[in-house]
Amino acid sequence: MKRRGFTLVEIMIVVAIIALLAAIAIPNLLRARLAANESAAIAALKTLSSAAHTFRSANPGYPACLTTLYDGLTPPYIDSVLAGGTKQGYQFSLIGTNNDTNDNPQGFDANAWPVTPGTTGNRRFFVDTSGVIRYNTTGNATLTDAPLE
Repeated sequence: MKRRGFTLVEIMIVVAIIALLAAIAIPNLLRARLAANESAAIAALKTLSSAAHTFRSANPGYPACLTTLYDGLTPPYIDSVLAGGTKQGYQFSLIGTNNDTNDNPQGFDANAWPVTPGTTGNRRFFVDTSGVIRYNTTGNATLTDAPLE
């Protein structure tokens, strides 16, 4: 009589091997996704800084908020996803600072923080008119935090 199929022991061994491989691979995958989200946040802050400076070259001041770089502009300075304030696991804000007598911002502060800390990112980022991106791992990043290297 010819035997067909697998025995229960053989199937259990295959399942155990698959579970072991998953236990090794999944944490590495999550770390890679977290690093990719942080890299995307840094790139988005560079985009915001560049867009704010470009906006300033065509207007009497810097943008007052994030949506100023998108709403009603042809072409817009940033994409609609970034203008919405959330992109690739990070939330973004931009605020005009140091208003002159005509209420035109003469500077800006932009922040990025993870939507779910520890899952979508660990670091919080900050950039201002100087263009230097700074980060903090324990709270919101500010002008006094360490710059990225």
